[in-house]
Amino acid sequence: MQVTIIDYGVGNLRSLRRGLERAGATVTVSDDPEAIASAPALVLPGVGAFGECVRNSKRFHDVLVEAAEDTPILGICVGLQLLFTESTEGAPAGETIPGLDCIPGRVERLPSDAVKVPHMGWNELIIERDHPLVRDIGDGDYAYFVHSYGSATSDHTVASCDYGFDFAAVAANEAGNVMGTQFHPEKSGDTGLKILENFVEYAESY
Repeated sequence: MQVTIIDYGVGNLRSLRRGLERAGATVTVSDDPEAIASAPALVLPGVGAFGECVRNSKRFHDVLVEAAEDTPILGICVGLQLLFTESTEGAPAGETIPGLDCIPGRVERLPSDAVKVPHMGWNELIIERDHPLVRDIGDGDYAYFVHSYGSATSDHTVASCDYGFDFAAVAANEAGNVMGTQFHPEKSGDTGLKILENFVEYAESY
């Protein structure tokens, strides 16, 4: 299965590429909007601040919104956050920065009065509903998180995690083809590898 990682200059993509290859994918890394538009499956990574990632990925936004109609897309960490409607990170008080709005939801800062921020390390997943991305993933399986912002659980939550509040650790759109993980599957051991395998298998059968 051919999977294209979108390269918009944020983060080291080597471990993600390696993880997808271990999951059985043939991986291309691309910064070409035309190649991304024609890709059969896409992975949107993200490291750093939401606003920076929005700016750096801007030339791919139209392509991604169009691809969301009929292409499997996996967002990872800030890549998932970009798929939500909006984020408060980097915005003036009371305002938000728009995301791609492929998955309804708002990304907000974790409650630093209740927990240490950033959330860094291993934490448990709770499966909220069925989705191919979490096939054979169970309650209590651990994943590796590094983030200061998250989206509160909603109807679009596939798996949640409790860290100060219940946030979406895995989310998906109503059609199911646009999905993402707040954690890093490429750093999450066997659980993360299974998530990547599930995405590759889903894309292959899509």
